[in-house]
Amino acid sequence: MNKKFLTMGCISSLSLAMYSGCSDSTSAVDFYNVTEEIASSDSQETGSLENPTSSAGNEISSATSSATNSGNVTVSSSSEIVPTSSAINASSASNGTSSAVIASSSSVAPAVNSSSSTIPTVQSSSSVPVAQSSSSAPVTQSSSSTQPEQVSGNTGERPVITYAASGATVANTNNCVTATGGTVTITCGGEYDFSGSYSGSDAQILVNTAKTDSSVYLNMKGLTLTNTADAPIYVQKASKTFVVAKNGTTNTFTDGSSRTKTYNYTNDSGEAKTDTTGACIYAKDDLTIKGEGTLIVKANYNNGIHTSNDLKVKNGLITVNAKNNGLKGKGSVEISGGTINITTTEGDGIKSDTEDATDLANGKGSIEITGGTITVTSAFDGITAANAVVIANGESASPSIKVTAGGGQNCLSLTSSGNGGGFGGGFPGGMGGSSCSPSESMKGIKGDSSITISGGVIDINSRDDGLHSSGTITLSGGTMTIATDDDGVHAEKALYVKDNANVSVTIAYEGMESPDMNFEGGITSVITTDDGWNAAGGTSTTSTGNTGRGGWGGAGGGMGGSTGSLKVTGGYHYIYVGTGDTDGIDSNGGISITGGVIIVECRMNGGMGGMVDSDGTTSITGGKLLGFGTNNSEEGTQYSVSFSTSNYYGSSDIAFKPSFSGSKMVSSVGKPGVVSSVSGMTKTCFGNSTDRCVYTK
Repeated sequence: MNKKFLTMGCISSLSLAMYSGCSDSTSAVDFYNVTEEIASSDSQETGSLENPTSSAGNEISSATSSATNSGNVTVSSSSEIVPTSSAINASSASNGTSSAVIASSSSVAPAVNSSSSTIPTVQSSSSVPVAQSSSSAPVTQSSSSTQPEQVSGNTGERPVITYAASGATVANTNNCVTATGGTVTITCGGEYDFSGSYSGSDAQILVNTAKTDSSVYLNMKGLTLTNTADAPIYVQKASKTFVVAKNGTTNTFTDGSSRTKTYNYTNDSGEAKTDTTGACIYAKDDLTIKGEGTLIVKANYNNGIHTSNDLKVKNGLITVNAKNNGLKGKGSVEISGGTINITTTEGDGIKSDTEDATDLANGKGSIEITGGTITVTSAFDGITAANAVVIANGESASPSIKVTAGGGQNCLSLTSSGNGGGFGGGFPGGMGGSSCSPSESMKGIKGDSSITISGGVIDINSRDDGLHSSGTITLSGGTMTIATDDDGVHAEKALYVKDNANVSVTIAYEGMESPDMNFEGGITSVITTDDGWNAAGGTSTTSTGNTGRGGWGGAGGGMGGSTGSLKVTGGYHYIYVGTGDTDGIDSNGGISITGGVIIVECRMNGGMGGMVDSDGTTSITGGKLLGFGTNNSEEGTQYSVSFSTSNYYGSSDIAFKPSFSGSKMVSSVGKPGVVSSVSGMTKTCFGNSTDRCVYTK
């Protein structure tokens, strides 16, 4: 069908003038792209403007000229083509007259419906209707532009590259692809199909196209490529490149463990560039990974998948084993789908790290995750951005993220001692101890400017802080479980917990820490060896000193010269702290509680502080607060009430069964006592526990 169409459309039915319009210099349309999509398109890979519906087809831009002859071919331009399931409709041809309308766009190649007896018609999304042909009547189409634009990309049938023991062979080069041994060089936008297997020092797909050209689609249809000395995929220059793992195929890329080769080339600005590949899949420009197939990356030298600009992962089964970073988009990283498994031995899992001030001001250096099932096992940070990290539910799916950073939490102990018990008998007794965070950054998720989480299921097991930002952390949704040897959540400017956030810190040195802490909603639970909540770190205006958190003078040492603010206006919150000089709620400034439900269990047996501790003014005018302690509390209304693990304690409005025995309680609802029945009260459980629950009215 392809040959018939080309013969009818570009030779037999067109005049010599129109034939010139189909030449390489003034290509009117990417014909191989249109016809090949019928056979090779993955039906799952549809839907976005940069993800064309026909197997991510080549982008079509408008032609520089139009010509009409006895073939009745009209070439018209359009500002946009909206993909549909039948964006190109077949029209019949009869009486020896061929009729076709080709509408071009700068962004989208529409899908194709075709049969052996029809000639495809490409429809435009402009407001001017298109009259499709029937029988011998010509097809005409109005254009919203009076000046057609240049079509870029290769023409003819799609190039097919097959690797074998001797190297690569190419069918349908279209003057856009060459093969020398195992090196395939692509110089035009368009789609290219790859299959086969090859290993050697020259095993490489090299893309060098003009940035004004259309996107490059590398369709992987079962390719194993091992470069023993360099990168198997190197995008030196392109507007955008898509690596597409086709449905039902497995594609494996392996690079060498060292680099000796340098590349010299000229960019589109005429500047001479010298480059060395820094990853197994290495791109200088925008890179997208997609497809319903399997992509395996074995990076022995440095990074797994790297681009100096923006990296997007749409879908697919992706496994990356890297010496340094697993996925790195210097400009940004966006993940909207896929099953992604990343393991690094000397670097971070997912990273964006531009240092350019202008780029940072424009939002670059950020990571956004809105879908996918992601598992990261990293030597250092699991997910780290020089700017913001955003995790949210996508349009049709919620992301699932599991991070093990720096070997995971393995220093702090929850071994039982003292009057432990409760929560199934496994809840710890004494847990006092210093932070044992490492000297290197081994955080679960780090966003230098901010972290915003509004959806997803996140499981973090980290040697360092679970969530860490030098700016602000906002948690408004999603379910988070964190185990760490340092802080569960640490924000150096401000922390906001609200709406439907569910945060469970199962073990940490300090549960949550920030100079400005705001609990407006959600459900939180922290189990710590030092302070549960610590509002500290802000610069004091009345004293000087070291403002960093630390243990000067022993475990749980203060933050000298710092100040803080802690406000609770809503939500359900549980705090457990171990023995030693520990505080349940601690602020180097003031504390304000006007709403919410708070349960504090404090095992403090030395120092000062206890269940509630403040260096400023403590104001409790609302909400419900119950504290259980083994020693006096610095703040709050304290009562001498003996309690045990056998009963619920509180009032008619709130009740909780403690996990240890003691004789000191803090309450904001009057003197607490034994609550004989919780029938008729609302039960709210913390974390994954079914018995660490508070009952309220």
